[in-house]
Amino acid sequence: MRIENMRLLSIDDNKTNLLIVESYAKMLQLNIDSFLDPKEALEKTQTQEYDLVIVDFMMPDINGLEFIELFRKTNQETPIIMLTAVGDDMKLQIDALQLGANDFLSKPINAPAFKARIINMLKLRKAQLLIKDKALLLQEEVEQATKRLKESEQETLQMLGKTSEYKDPETNAHTLRVAHYSKLLAHAYGMDKEFQEVVFYASPFHDIGKIGIPDKILLKPGKLNEDEFAIMKKHSSIGYEILKGSKSKYLKAGGVIAYNHHEKYDGTGYPNGLKGESIPILGRITAIADVFDALTSTRPYKEAWSIEQAFELLEEEKGKHFDPILVELFLQQKQKVIEIYYEFKEEETK
Repeated sequence: MRIENMRLLSIDDNKTNLLIVESYAKMLQLNIDSFLDPKEALEKTQTQEYDLVIVDFMMPDINGLEFIELFRKTNQETPIIMLTAVGDDMKLQIDALQLGANDFLSKPINAPAFKARIINMLKLRKAQLLIKDKALLLQEEVEQATKRLKESEQETLQMLGKTSEYKDPETNAHTLRVAHYSKLLAHAYGMDKEFQEVVFYASPFHDIGKIGIPDKILLKPGKLNEDEFAIMKKHSSIGYEILKGSKSKYLKAGGVIAYNHHEKYDGTGYPNGLKGESIPILGRITAIADVFDALTSTRPYKEAWSIEQAFELLEEEKGKHFDPILVELFLQQKQKVIEIYYEFKEEETK
């Protein structure tokens, strides 16, 4: 393992000792910064990273033990060798070890001993850096793999979210708009980014249960009779049953949305007649997005309403069909809602 060009920090109040250490370091092709003043050396460590510190024990103002203690407050990894005089007691070395020293050299410095200790410490440091780099590399690889997996999952979710559209006369653009309206409303409601992401990818599953509805009812151009509507309403429960057992947070949320997006704030909705805030927030948000988009879209059985007419309907249904707070927030986002409408209106014609 090569140690050339690694960097040493040498601190000693005796200039002769500093020059000796410098000469040995140059023999090993090492870079070295030398300081007579330990305070200046500490300041230097704030802007320069070192691979090894060599510090004398006997120094004025700050001795070697005090230097080690101060240095270790900000650096726990760089190895430290402390220089001690021959005859210094064992307690000194024990104190130094407890404060964070890694090895000792006795003065006067013995060249072969110095070289051996320096090489051992720098090899240890090099090994630490390589392990750290590998850990960082592994972490980056894991993050990239996680990102790719997440992107793949989200792509799959978007594709699955279109499944109901293959039977329903609605378009792919409908699910895209509902997703964007829902995310916009979640943001306006103050939900965090994770929730916004969940509602974005989960809301397209609101009508997935329609794949279980007979075509003669689902595709009927006219108004459904009472019996037919009773069957149509089952799509909420069917969607929930399809998604409820998933381990994916997006699909679980999709199940909640499928089950609750036809509940009404006043308790007159289906399938459970939930009222007010007993309706999950995911359902309350998607209900507004879904109805707004349905109103402003052309269907075989109806013409599209104008955007203003749809906004007026939301206003009229505050506290009845829809959560009044969410309606107000949606209306406050009119310009962004209109931008989403026209962006995916164009998508619909491609």
